[in-house]
Amino acid sequence: MAYRRKRLVETTIQDLTPLTLATTQPRAQGAARLLVKARDGKTVISRLHQQGSLKLLFPRTDDTALTAVTLNTAGGITGGDRFDLRLSAEPNTRLTVTTQAAERAYRASFGQGRVCTGLNVTENARICWLPQETILYDGAALARRLDVTLGAQATCLLVESLIFGRVAMGETVRDLDLDDRITLRRAGRIIFADRARLQGDANAHLSQLATGGGAGAMASLIFAAPGASDHLDAARALLPATAGMSQPAPDVLFARILAPDGFTLRQALIPLIAQFRTDPLPRPWMI
Repeated sequence: MAYRRKRLVETTIQDLTPLTLATTQPRAQGAARLLVKARDGKTVISRLHQQGSLKLLFPRTDDTALTAVTLNTAGGITGGDRFDLRLSAEPNTRLTVTTQAAERAYRASFGQGRVCTGLNVTENARICWLPQETILYDGAALARRLDVTLGAQATCLLVESLIFGRVAMGETVRDLDLDDRITLRRAGRIIFADRARLQGDANAHLSQLATGGGAGAMASLIFAAPGASDHLDAARALLPATAGMSQPAPDVLFARILAPDGFTLRQALIPLIAQFRTDPLPRPWMI
């Protein structure tokens, strides 16, 4: 049995292309692997491994779901950093994953910081991927990959938020290298793919009407589940004027939200997330 579980972690979460550091200079690196299982009606840890600057914390709750909080002990991401997180949910489990605080992508002196996340959601399992915002500073270089594999009856709720400099601090992002990719697969087929590539003067790009209309923050929300379309009308009613929601596949809903700053973005996100969850938001979101 132990061997089978090891194989589940290593083979059912899609392997992401290995990333090679562009320099021998020491950089922050971290990796974590989590497998959860159902026991006595609750979701519990089956296997856990973590190393380097990436840690997983598990706050106590009274819920039957399990909440995991990721922590980057390096304090942020810069050029040459690498973080790799893999999560797998066995049948009849419910896992929510968030971050302790907003992530920060700082000015990179060389190369890109790389963040790769793989989620494997098996039959009748549910993963809610709800990290807090990623703040992009001037000169940041970041490549992110979120790769999700779903069973036929699996459910996932994904939220990714970006803040292009903090408005309250007078920050402007004039130099940015961002490569952001989200891919969902069900039964071996791609059912959703989102690609965002932004290079150069982010402030100028986002000021254009066809790209951002002056937005300083952006979020993507994806809900994939059997019967996802049942939520479409109610979710659209919650969207601000600077957002839209579509149904790119029969069981997938996708929303893009633009906002002038992170605070306004979060105000729009919280009721929308609640539309797809019965559980309250993870505690770090309330701090």
